[in-house]
Formats: sequence, structure tokens, C-alpha cells
Amino acid sequence: MSVIYILLTISVIVGVVFFFIFIAAVKSGQYDDSYTPSVRMLFEDELVKSKNRKTNQYKN
Repeated sequence: MSVIYILLTISVIVGVVFFFIFIAAVKSGQYDDSYTPSVRMLFEDELVKSKNRKTNQYKN
């Protein structure tokens, strides 16, 4: 029975460590998207066309 308590304690400690590592990575900008802004201008025409279609549908 004492093995369960040891394993539970170790798993909680490992979980907390990984959580703090994740928080540190998010704060340092690890998950910032640097690719999408460079290609956003290529997809902008499609977004404008779809917005115009929706607004035209509501105006009719």
C-alpha cells in the first residue's frame, strides 16, 4: 500500500514540474506563430471575398 503513495507523490511532482516547464515556454514565446503573419497577405483576398458575399446576402 505504501508503494501507491510513493507513486502518487512522484506522479504529482512530475506533473507539477511539466506544468511549470509549459508555463515557462509559453511566457518565453515558444508557441508564438511566426509563419502565419508572413503569408497572411496571400490569404487576405479570400477573406475579403467571403466577407463581401456575406454582406451582399444580407443587403438583398
